[in-house]
Amino acid sequence: MLLAGKSKMKLLVYTVFLVAMALAPLYLSDFRLSLLGKFLAYAIIAMGIDLIWGYTGILSLGHGVYFGLGAYCMAMHLKLAASPGQLPDFMSWSGVESLPWFWIPFHWAGAAFLLALIIPMIVAFILGYFTFRNRIKGAFFSILSQALVIITVTLFVGQQGYTGGTNGLTNFDSFLGLNLQAQSTKLFFFYLTLAVVFVVLLLCTLLVSSRMGNILTAIRDGENRVRFIGYNPVTYKVFIYCVSAGLAGLAGVLFILQEGIISPAQMGIVPSIEMVLWVAIGGRSTIGGAVLGALVTNAAKTTFSEAYPAWWPIMLGAMFIIVVLLLPKGIVGTIAHYTANWKKPLLPKPISSSQEAR
Repeated sequence: MLLAGKSKMKLLVYTVFLVAMALAPLYLSDFRLSLLGKFLAYAIIAMGIDLIWGYTGILSLGHGVYFGLGAYCMAMHLKLAASPGQLPDFMSWSGVESLPWFWIPFHWAGAAFLLALIIPMIVAFILGYFTFRNRIKGAFFSILSQALVIITVTLFVGQQGYTGGTNGLTNFDSFLGLNLQAQSTKLFFFYLTLAVVFVVLLLCTLLVSSRMGNILTAIRDGENRVRFIGYNPVTYKVFIYCVSAGLAGLAGVLFILQEGIISPAQMGIVPSIEMVLWVAIGGRSTIGGAVLGALVTNAAKTTFSEAYPAWWPIMLGAMFIIVVLLLPKGIVGTIAHYTANWKKPLLPKPISSSQEAR
């Protein structure tokens, strides 16, 4: 009965969130609406990180790579669409004479979308399988994930003729015949992103509420016990890590369609750490908290940078410190904790043996 009540409450909160976001064009300017669309794409990454960190106990500091790979895959298609029958401009500037073979599949939007999901999952599978099989976890895995970031960023920056180098990929004009600069197209992608966020939110909630979610939580709290009762933690950890990477790739696709630029700087160490902070601020092991954390943190970052250009990094850092110290469970986690205690019935104190004798 209690679980059913919690499910109804979650569904109500999700519905209110969906309605509030759907009405955003009525109370936000075009600029603010484009920012919100980008923040919603970030929320998808946050939910993926919450699956592996909040529920499975795997702290990944390299999710910027998976986000960047997904964004680059779609950006490559957009760049080819913007240069029909010609080489992309940055290739001509770098002396490349023919289109590289690995660019050819990105002529098709469907192939670009599938590769944006598959490539991050393949990279995650390779890293996850060899590390989890050798029981590498904790800080050691976090360091390896950061090493992946350094390698990937260095590779993308160094291959100027194939990736655009430090400038990345930009100057897109259309997608499937839609003008990317038109306000109607931007509004369409905003609602598309919102719909994807809501679907991912529901699917992640169902996942963590299922038997799979119980096993993931058990791995987080006692991996050796899970292994002793007959489950193979490696299989579950690799699976959820690949799912999380795929969600990051999906977020990258939605991001590039709205932002119009992707560069190696957006997949570096600092953005990867910020992604983890979104989950920490919103609340680990809450899914909905990951969404709230991504929206609140990025909204605060934008507000601080506009109002206090010289001080906003300090103010944002102070916000992180305050939340970690005063709200260790995050915003949603703290609210859920106090709500549970408030609803807990007051039980009568047990009668001692001396009182019974009287």
